[in-house]
Amino acid sequence: MDAIKKFAGDHPQITSWIVLAIGMVIILVWSARDVGFTPGQWTALVITTILLAGACVWIIGWEDDEEEELVEQAKVEAETNESQS
Repeated sequence: MDAIKKFAGDHPQITSWIVLAIGMVIILVWSARDVGFTPGQWTALVITTILLAGACVWIIGWEDDEEEELVEQAKVEAETNESQS
């Protein structure tokens, strides 16, 4: 269990991708269970759903990158102001 917590802490975006993909695939299978897809169609849908989950996590991660840049910029400005005083 500690290994899973460490992995989730070290790789939050991959963890988010895995969790989101599992949830999305479950919803896909439950929603389309009576449609009558062939195994090839199911495979294509599941793969596409997993890739879509990855794209969603990647796009959400853009906001995190912007916040990190703002924090770094504020730290540099604070250090500059302290050194000038």
